[in-house]
Amino acid sequence: MLFMVVEHFDQARVKDVYVRFQERGRMAPEGLRYVESWVAADLGRCFQIMECDDVALLQEWVLQWSDLARFEIVPVATSKAAAAAVLKS
Repeated sequence: MLFMVVEHFDQARVKDVYVRFQERGRMAPEGLRYVESWVAADLGRCFQIMECDDVALLQEWVLQWSDLARFEIVPVATSKAAAAAVLKS
């Protein structure tokens, strides 16, 4: 399953996020796969697509970063998959 993860950063802690990532990597548990990400121009948010079959893996990952970011997680489907589902009915 795909998830859109929106990380909200405290502007004063953005550098801390990047330092931790450089030192420790994404820190995703086995079974949670990073797909792609984009960062807002003001550095206040990061939009990531993550993939896994067990939502508990997302929760485990969020706990690794919860001191530096607030998370919003939305299950999503690709536009192609959504179109196929809509046209099927």
